[in-house]
Amino acid sequence: MLKDCLVASSPQDIYTLMFLKFPDVVNVMQMCDMLGGISTKSAYKLLQSNQIDYFKIGRSYKIPKVNIIVYLHRIMNNNPPLHYVALPH
Repeated sequence: MLKDCLVASSPQDIYTLMFLKFPDVVNVMQMCDMLGGISTKSAYKLLQSNQIDYFKIGRSYKIPKVNIIVYLHRIMNNNPPLHYVALPH
């Protein structure tokens, strides 16, 4: 039954369900966890290249969870599928 619910849901709904344990505004370390455990260096590159919108309070980066969901949705829909070449037997 949960599978049927996920199939019928939009991608945004699925991402929202995936990130329920995270607060509405996350820090860089939490963003790294949300993006599959990427390094903080990669996370800062995403922020500084404006691929994910953020704001700062003092020296701390604050990232609204919705901006990470928008980023994931964008990269999932804009990137062409990867093509793999099968090795001959």
